[in-house]
Parts: sequence; C-alpha cells; structure tokens
Amino acid sequence: MIKVKRIYDARDNREGRGFLVERLWPRGIRKEDLHIDAWLKEIAPSQSLRQWFAHDPAKWEEFQRRYRAELDSHPETWKPLLEVARKGDVVLLYSARDTVHNNAVVLKEYLEEQLSA
Repeated sequence: MIKVKRIYDARDNREGRGFLVERLWPRGIRKEDLHIDAWLKEIAPSQSLRQWFAHDPAKWEEFQRRYRAELDSHPETWKPLLEVARKGDVVLLYSARDTVHNNAVVLKEYLEEQLSA
C-alpha cells in the first residue's frame, strides 16, 4: 500500500518505508532528526514546474498533467520506488501545507496506476 503523509506529522515506522519526495529539504527539520529511508529529490517535480504551480489550486489540473509527463519522461526516478512498493508499504512524505494539492498525491496515484498495469 502507498500512503502520503505530511513530513511534519508524526510517523510510525510500522506504517512502511518512508521516502521524502520533495526537491527542497523541509524547513525547520534537521536531517539528523528525520528518520526516512531516502530523500528522492529527482522524483519531485522539476524546479520550473514547482515554481510555476506555486501550490495554486487553480493550476491543479494542469500541474497534474505536467508532472505526470515529467514522470513518464523519467522512469528511472520512480521505478525503484515502485519495486519497494511491490514488496511492502510505502509512505510518500511531503512538506506542503495543502494536503490535497501537492506532488505526493499525484505521485501516489501515478505509482498505483503502474502497480495495477
């Protein structure tokens, strides 16, 4: 199972392996204080897409389309994560305040589609 969770919320290691899926390190968190399996910067939206979107819900549909296109173009970024998800639970960690309109939500849906293909 693939879950999404805000990095600032408490996480139990029994939830699954945790992967930070952000291009930038979350503010206010020291690297040594965060217990994650990996920081997957490359799987996050490109810098230009991230800046264009700016977490604007009005751009959500187009952001999803563009981010999915980036994922389609770079399977090397998400295929290793897909293999981990095939073997057990995965938690995609993100830092955005918006729990509905963020890249982890899109990535979860994308990976679930790949798992069922």
